[in-house]
Amino acid sequence: MLAADERFEAYGTSHVTVLVVFAVGVVVAIVAGRRLSGGDREQLVRRTFAVVLLCVTIPLQVLQLTPDEWNLRTSLPFQLCDLAWMFAAHALWTRNRLTSTITYLWGITLTTQGMLTPDLASDFPEPRFLMFWGMHVLIVWASFFLVVGLRILPTWQTYRRTVAVTLTWAVAAYVFNVVAGTNYGYLNRLPQNASLLDHLGPWPLYVVLEIAIVAAVWALLTWPWTRASVRETSRVA
Repeated sequence: MLAADERFEAYGTSHVTVLVVFAVGVVVAIVAGRRLSGGDREQLVRRTFAVVLLCVTIPLQVLQLTPDEWNLRTSLPFQLCDLAWMFAAHALWTRNRLTSTITYLWGITLTTQGMLTPDLASDFPEPRFLMFWGMHVLIVWASFFLVVGLRILPTWQTYRRTVAVTLTWAVAAYVFNVVAGTNYGYLNRLPQNASLLDHLGPWPLYVVLEIAIVAAVWALLTWPWTRASVRETSRVA
């Protein structure tokens, strides 16, 4: 049991500090990506970023599987953020357009929601706090670095494939939740802490509305980049 001064408080000092650092880092990621794009050092920086991401996230996954931390309801890597860091690492290492799009769309919308309404008990400087925020912040920084900075742009094809990957995850996670009595992805019931889902009605209405809203927002996030890609192609031609 954590003492009162060890418990994370939403929008307390540690939370606000992390969000400020995150905002500054977004700007740095974009500027660095644009300066590095196509240059001699781009691959080195991308792959270093991927290794840093792995060094932060893998210990968190291992920690959750240890006997003292194990909990069927929270320890398995079935949350989208647990998959997002894997896609982000792949995109950073390979410059793959599909995994870059997945990182971008998941990171900008879903990972940031987890940052704004974190389901977290431990406060700074507990290892779980550091690894939770390290994972979330690095995923979103990677999304800006890859797309806005390096301009590995989404297309309508990668948008559709991202939606398909997400729906596949949702079905698999829902089935597992039913069998195991868990609630990964909050697909079977609302989270205990306050979140944006609270405004979408009861289950299953909030799941249906969330899917529709997310797909629409992703389309809006993809559309400007498809136009930018057409303009760049026209200039080259």
